[in-house]
Amino acid sequence: MYPRVLIAGVRGGAGKTTVTLAVISILRKKGLKVFTFKKGPDYIDSGWLSLFSGNPCYNLDTFMIPPNKILESFTERAKGDVSVIEGNRGLFDGLDTEGSVSSAELAKLLKCPVILVVDCTKITRSVAALINGFITFDKEVQIKGVVLNQVANPRHEKIIKESIKKYCSVEVVGSIPRFKDLKMPERHMGLLPYQEHEMQKEAEDFINRVSEYLDKEKIWQIAKNAQDISDIQKSNKFNINDAGIKIGVIRDRVFQFYYEENLEELKKYGMKLVFINSLEDKALPEVDTLYIGGGFPETNVKFLCNNLPLMKDIKEKAEKGLPIYAECGGLMYLCKSLITDEGEFPMVGVFPFRLKMFKKPQAHGYVIAKVNSNNPFYEEGVELKGHEFHYSKVIDYNTLPHMSFIMMRGEGIIEKMDGACYKNTLGTYVHIHALGCDDWVKGILKRAKIYKESKNA
Repeated sequence: MYPRVLIAGVRGGAGKTTVTLAVISILRKKGLKVFTFKKGPDYIDSGWLSLFSGNPCYNLDTFMIPPNKILESFTERAKGDVSVIEGNRGLFDGLDTEGSVSSAELAKLLKCPVILVVDCTKITRSVAALINGFITFDKEVQIKGVVLNQVANPRHEKIIKESIKKYCSVEVVGSIPRFKDLKMPERHMGLLPYQEHEMQKEAEDFINRVSEYLDKEKIWQIAKNAQDISDIQKSNKFNINDAGIKIGVIRDRVFQFYYEENLEELKKYGMKLVFINSLEDKALPEVDTLYIGGGFPETNVKFLCNNLPLMKDIKEKAEKGLPIYAECGGLMYLCKSLITDEGEFPMVGVFPFRLKMFKKPQAHGYVIAKVNSNNPFYEEGVELKGHEFHYSKVIDYNTLPHMSFIMMRGEGIIEKMDGACYKNTLGTYVHIHALGCDDWVKGILKRAKIYKESKNA
């Protein structure tokens, strides 16, 4: 039956991540095995969901992943007693006036009941009107519960609850007070990655406080009574047993932005993952391809520079033709230098770009890139749907490297171009989801096999 619930907000910043973590916490305390999913192109919230659930968090992004694969992925990975899905932005917010790729459309696709988080700051009876607006806006969306957030005091709570009881056909399943001194740690447009947050205990204490104000039995009943979606047509998985092919993955507190599905797909295709720490390992292990995901190199730049032996080894291996796939933070790491408020710092130097960090995002949102020329991993003509989110920007370069992508939507590296190439290295600001792009994993497999065979020749 796949017991499940989607936590959505009336807007971004309404408190849905906090509520989602609290829901995970109370369901686990009930003795349930919880699996989590995140709607939207997000790594940081996913990390927190994974930490609190004790299981990997998976992505359900309807821009990057086709609907049939969303359904298949969910039913394949919802292995626990209950699944908790965190939406993004406001419930009905999408790319257009039709609400395409919104959390509401995902809820309808999964036939998933919704708990709506309402920020009650400076509002009382109007909360009921707001809730009714959400309920009637699209009656196919099953809003089954409401959590009130930022409640000022008992009188404030009483008026809101009585108004909802009188005018709305939905239950209040939580009422969270305004905490003056407690909140989750934030940076940029969201939470701090939990890998960087040195106060996980304080975060857990905060979520435990929030959990006290939720009705776990009502929430469990909402999840348990979700419609059946077990009759899903499964596609045939392409699987090849390439025992011995090793993919190096730099994954640590600097480079932590990976979709779990991407790593799982690499393993399904027969590849072995070898994890590498950019701050501690002095050289690359024997691998047939290196994958460097996104992260925050800028906040760890001094620590990265302290590990010059690894940077030197990566540069030497790139010169010798080791296939390297680098996304966003990985691209930054492979550039000539990175300029922050603390100065200019040398990076690996595979690409000639000097990058500078800015206070505001230099690109943010969904992208479509078309592969328009030769590169190590993709066939010419392939269209890549993904997303970009970076505060860095190229400000200088000696010679522009070969750029293999044209940005049909989004900014890219420079002048609507992306996919920088040097020998068997490709660097991009575009984050790809493997379930929406078979070419990604097949390209890595193909290039790794060619490199492995060349070594053995």
